[in-house]
Formats: sequence, C-alpha cells, structure tokens
Amino acid sequence: MSTLEIDDGPLPLYQRIKRGIVRKIDSGAWGRDQRIPSENELVRVLGVSRMTVNRAFSELADEGVLIRIHGVGTFVGGGAPLAPLMEIRNIADEIAQRDHRHGMRLLCREVALAPTEIAGLFDVAPGRRLFHTIIVHTEDDLPVQLEDRYVNPALAPAYLDQDFATITPHQYLMAVAPLSEGEHLVEAVLTEAWEAGHLRIELTEPCLLVRRRTWSDGGLVSSARLLYPGSRYRLGGRFEKTSGG
Repeated sequence: MSTLEIDDGPLPLYQRIKRGIVRKIDSGAWGRDQRIPSENELVRVLGVSRMTVNRAFSELADEGVLIRIHGVGTFVGGGAPLAPLMEIRNIADEIAQRDHRHGMRLLCREVALAPTEIAGLFDVAPGRRLFHTIIVHTEDDLPVQLEDRYVNPALAPAYLDQDFATITPHQYLMAVAPLSEGEHLVEAVLTEAWEAGHLRIELTEPCLLVRRRTWSDGGLVSSARLLYPGSRYRLGGRFEKTSGG
C-alpha cells in the first residue's frame, strides 16, 4: 500500500488529508473498490489525531469518493461528487476542494426583458429589464453544471461587465449583495436538446435541477436554474439535532 502524502499550506489539516487521498485516487495509485489504509493506520503514519482523519474520511464518504463498511474497511468508491443541498456555495470552491480544475464557458450575456414566469419570481411586471447569463461550469473539462441566471440590475449594476472566465456569478454577487436569505427547489428533469448538447449528455439522461433564489437586504438579487447531469453529481446535506427535536 503506497504512503499517503499531505501538503503543507494554509488549509485545515483534514482538508489537506482529503486532497492527498483524492490525488492518490486520481493518479491511479488507489483504484476503484480498492481498500485504503484505515483511520488507525493514517493516525499512526501521519502523526495526526483520530478526529482529523475521521472527518476527512466522513466527508469523502458523503461525497461518494470513499465507501466505508463497518468492520471491514474503507474502499475507493465510484460515485459522483456530492453537491451541498442546504448551502449556497460557489461551485468553483467545491471543485477546488476536490483538487480538480474548474472552468467556465459563457453562452449568453444580455439585458433581457423578463418573461412572465421570471417576472413573477422577481415580483415585477413582464417585460422588466433584467440581466441574464447562461454559463457552463466544467470540472477537468467535463461539463457538470449549466447555470441559467437572471439578476436584478438595481442590486448588481455591474453584473454584465464581469469577466466570467475568471470570476463566477456567485463570487461577484456575494461581494456586491451579501446573502441574507436563500431558497432551493430541487426536481428531476430531462433536458432540452440545446442543454444536452452543452452538457455533453444524451437527451434520455435524467438531470437534477436546482432552482435557486437569493436575497440581500435590498430584495431579491438573483434567480437561477442550475442543471446537473444525474450521472455526474449528487445533492445532499447533513443535519444536526436541535433542542426543538
């Protein structure tokens, strides 16, 4: 069994352990379904706490990278990455945490007249001017999300001036209109032909559609359709018990 190496750097130790494990898998040193060193082995070899290794293993299991079988061991999985369902996060950060390369391809950048459905979401009259972008996000050049977003010009007036090859819509909007409230609605859908073409999938492949709205103190900032190929992404969240039960 090859030794796990972790980098020095500013990231928390558990994240550096995660990155080291992902590198082993990506390089082929640890293949699919292969048993990897146990938590106890890594604690001993790396000289770190059991809690740190356990957190790295648990998060990678949630993401589909590892499979943990009680009493047997931990194995390399083959699952799709797990996107956070209950959080408003930047997809570029999710991909970077897996030690993969994020990319963007801008398909549309325009001032649009709001169609009836979108106008209803923003509580404005149909035909109101909104900013509109469509972007394909890639992970190591493989399309993993198609983002179709409308933005309130009053709260993000320079939105269309951004270089969406270097900054994601999420990054810009969080900077100019900090999040005060968010909403996710999730459904399973089939794509339209143009969407399937940009995602490089068959028309028959099921997709996960997240309808996301975000508010700042000044009102509704953005409404986005985030389309994920079902074979490439999963959505999930972790909950903790509260005093309310």
